[in-house]
Amino acid sequence: MISRQPVHVLYGGAHLFKPDAARRMGDLALKFLHEYAPDHVTLAETCAIPPPLAHLVYTRILEKLQREPVEALHIDFEDGYGIRPDAEEDEAARTVAARLAEGRDRHSLPAFIGIRIKSFTDESKPRALRTLHLVLDNLHPLPENFTVALPKITAPGQAAECAAILDEYGVKRLEIMIETPQSLFLIPQLVDESRGLLTTAHFGAYDYTAALGIAAAHQDMLHPACDFARSMMQAQLASTGVHVSDGATNILPLPPNVHRGWSIHARHIRHSLECGFYQSWDLHPAQLVSRYAAVYSFFLEGLDASSERLKNFIARAAQATQVGGVFDDAATGQGLLNYFLRAVNCGAIPESGIPALTGLSLDELRSASFATILKGRSHV
Repeated sequence: MISRQPVHVLYGGAHLFKPDAARRMGDLALKFLHEYAPDHVTLAETCAIPPPLAHLVYTRILEKLQREPVEALHIDFEDGYGIRPDAEEDEAARTVAARLAEGRDRHSLPAFIGIRIKSFTDESKPRALRTLHLVLDNLHPLPENFTVALPKITAPGQAAECAAILDEYGVKRLEIMIETPQSLFLIPQLVDESRGLLTTAHFGAYDYTAALGIAAAHQDMLHPACDFARSMMQAQLASTGVHVSDGATNILPLPPNVHRGWSIHARHIRHSLECGFYQSWDLHPAQLVSRYAAVYSFFLEGLDASSERLKNFIARAAQATQVGGVFDDAATGQGLLNYFLRAVNCGAIPESGIPALTGLSLDELRSASFATILKGRSHV
């Protein structure tokens, strides 16, 4: 069973945040799409979309960018903001709180919204704590799905201290950044000390590879060291309910190299998806185009086969339970159900198409549980 996980998180400096930031980013992404990929053929060639799917993917990208361009946004007080005088960051924290409140009241915030503070290392911890308190002291009530991201964890206890503060303020979501070799081996302890608030662990490829001494020219999302880290994260977080999220593509699709940037970004996203990382970072609104191109292509390529498999699993499992038998491959059935849930949540597949594709009602799909579906059908 899975809760909704956004397909990305877009980072933006705290000094740039506005209540309507998500809509502004969507409009900029649409401008890039119309200017640099005015037709589905151009986008398909750039982002490696199979030609038979190109028109459908293009149409759904347009719809997504108009309806929900940003699924998750982190207002950044760390790398995207930098080191500034205390008075300036104090004012920025208060302003962010006020603008979050305005966006909350105007219903202009994305489905998932939060802040990334500085790390809890000795040097930056006082500043991180001050910013965290200033935002939370001035933000009542909290926006829905509000989260705090803690970066560059290096020692036990850092997540525990952050979680304790969030608990006091009623914040229900903590996200952590796995960016150091130390933190990779602390994951089970970080889960245990997070008071049940931990929702997502993000992988930071560039800090991680730099800490390993990998030369800058080879610090890349596709480096084998990153695949090792991803596998370690998955193995340690399996069955915990904590989502995993991949890092960012730092080569941006900006003129005069928009197509090159889209191509690299789409390739990185595809690799993440194939590795089982269904969320990763975006750093610029123009990356929303290649984001949804890669995600939608990934889900739609496997649609027919997954549809047939899920229908067959439901039929076989229901038959087994109706005669008192045991269906012993429920995990595969749940995996197929999760595929359709993710595809619907991100807009790759419309809800209206679910009954024909899966043989399930929308209520059954929304239950997010293969076992619950089988139990319901065993009484039919």
